[in-house]
Amino acid sequence: MKAEHQSAATHGLGWLLEAARPLERIRAAFVHPCNEVSLTSAFEAREHGLVEPVLIGPRSKIEAVAEQFGHDLADIEIHDVEHSHAAAALAVQLAASQDVEALVKGSMHTDELMGAVVSSAGGLRTKRRISHCFVMQTPAYPRPFIITDAAINIAPAVEAKVHIVQNAIDLARVLGVEVPKVALLAAVETVHVSMQATLDAAILCKMADRGQITGGVLDGPLAFDNAVSFNAAAIKGIHSPVAGQADILVAPDLESGNMLAKQLEYMGDAASSGIVLGARVPIMLTSRADPADARLASCAIGVILAHHYRKHRP
Repeated sequence: MKAEHQSAATHGLGWLLEAARPLERIRAAFVHPCNEVSLTSAFEAREHGLVEPVLIGPRSKIEAVAEQFGHDLADIEIHDVEHSHAAAALAVQLAASQDVEALVKGSMHTDELMGAVVSSAGGLRTKRRISHCFVMQTPAYPRPFIITDAAINIAPAVEAKVHIVQNAIDLARVLGVEVPKVALLAAVETVHVSMQATLDAAILCKMADRGQITGGVLDGPLAFDNAVSFNAAAIKGIHSPVAGQADILVAPDLESGNMLAKQLEYMGDAASSGIVLGARVPIMLTSRADPADARLASCAIGVILAHHYRKHRP
C-alpha cells in the first residue's frame, strides 16, 4: 500500500509479491491440502520464493492429488494425520511452538480451522479478537485499500469493532501506510439513533480521540460514496480527513462487507487477497474460487506479517 504502488494503471496486487520477494522464506503449514487448488497453492508459493510448505493431512490423499496433477512430493515435509480435524489441531500446535510461521487453509471448512485457532488450549490467541482483512485494488480507485471484516465476525458489537479496526490499522501500517485513513461505513453519513452502524461509528471515532484506537485517522459514519469519492463528499458538504481517500473500509457487519468485497471483485475488476489477523501467526483462508494471483498475494501478505511478528510478537 506504499505510494509507488498507488497507480490506478497498475491496479493488481503484484506489488505485494515484490514486497515479499526480498524476505526470507517462511515455513507455512498448508492444512489438509487434499484438492488441486490447495496443493497447487503450496507449490506456487514455493516456486515464487515465499514459503517452505509443510503439508498436514492424510498422506494417501495428498499423494493421490499430487500424482493426479503432476506435483513432486520428494522434498516436501508431510505430517500424516487421519482427517481434517486432526490436521487443524496439529497445525495449531506447530504454530504455537513456532515450528511454522503461518497457516494456510486447505480443503476444509473455515470453521474447522478457525475453531482450532481460537481454542484456549491452542496457544495462538492474543488479547485481540480474530478478524479478517481483504486487501484490494481496483482501477477505479487510486490506492490499494482494506475491507474488514467480511469473513469472520458476523455481527460484531462495538467492542469487537475496536479490535477489527485496530487489526486493520496495524496491517495497513505494516504494508507501508504511515497513518491509515479509516472510513466507518453505514448507509448514511449522519448519526441516527435507530441505525446501530451510525452509533457504532460515532463511538469508535470518539474512542480514537481518546487513544483507545491508535495509529490511524477515523471518521464515520460515512456512506460508501463519501468514503471513496471527493466529489460525493463535497456535494454533501462533508469536510473530513478521510472522505474520498479511505485506506480502510470498515463494514457494519460480515454480510455487507462480504457483498461489498465480492461486488468489487466480480463487477469492479478488483484484485483481491485476504488475511486473518489477531492470532500469533497470520492465517490465509484461500478459496477454491480464488485465482492463482489472489492466493499468491495472500501468501505474500502472510510472509510480510510473519517477518514483522518476528520483531513485534503479537
